[in-house]
Amino acid sequence: MGTSVAVENQRRTTLPGWSVPLLFIAGGVSQYLGAAMGVHLFGTVEPATVAWLRAAAAGVALLAWRRPWRGTWTRRTVVVATGFGVVTLAMNIVFYEAIARIPLGTAVAIEFLGPVAVATLGSRRARDFLAVALVIAGVYLLAGVSSDARPAGVGFALLAAALWAGYILLGKRVADAGSGLDALAVGMAAAAALLAPILVARQLVLSPTAFADPSTWLLGVGVGVLSSAVPYALDQLVLREVGRARFALLLALLPATAAVIGAITLSQSPSLPESLGIALVMAALTVSATRG
Repeated sequence: MGTSVAVENQRRTTLPGWSVPLLFIAGGVSQYLGAAMGVHLFGTVEPATVAWLRAAAAGVALLAWRRPWRGTWTRRTVVVATGFGVVTLAMNIVFYEAIARIPLGTAVAIEFLGPVAVATLGSRRARDFLAVALVIAGVYLLAGVSSDARPAGVGFALLAAALWAGYILLGKRVADAGSGLDALAVGMAAAAALLAPILVARQLVLSPTAFADPSTWLLGVGVGVLSSAVPYALDQLVLREVGRARFALLLALLPATAAVIGAITLSQSPSLPESLGIALVMAALTVSATRG
């Protein structure tokens, strides 16, 4: 979810053109395989705890990769990075609460209401208003027609969309400051540390034996690496090659990717209205990302 704003602008690489969409899809597959792995943890671990495990694992992996302590940090940049991490973790918490209640593809499609709304803010292009109309129609089909869409799950997905919008706006400040992935590494680790007393204590109260099971930690690390570290690294490669405009267009592939992963790993086959809703969201992302 929402990885592009955290990636640094760097010099173009020499990747073959045909490989770029494949790398992007590989990142999406990794991200949603991690989410599906998280769903399998929900039987013994609270969704919010899974999101915390993801943030903690991703923070450690990104710190080891980026080694941000080599750069220059001020109190302000640390505070901004920490705020960015807290918003990211909060977004993941409500997203996992959503996919604990509604299909993965449905939650991902609804969540894209956030970035489409951000793209439309301040815009006077007719195509952006068309994109909003398409995504609203898609969300209506996913939330208002689908028999599998529980109201609480839809509510969490809509909250995830709002937090994704905040992630984009705050992440742009991080990216403009030139810290990019270093700020994400610091932010994720800081957010996991700050929220650990609340989330871990809640898990211990509800199910104190969860952390005693080695599979909890093993799957938690898998969720963090698959859902965060791998997609962020692949997104960086793609952005170096195609830039942000075409990257935004490639985002249209993600709702379908999530639906396919949900069908294969979780037996969540979308109904006809759900398939149409996902298609409308994909069309909205395409329209919003296409330049006039």
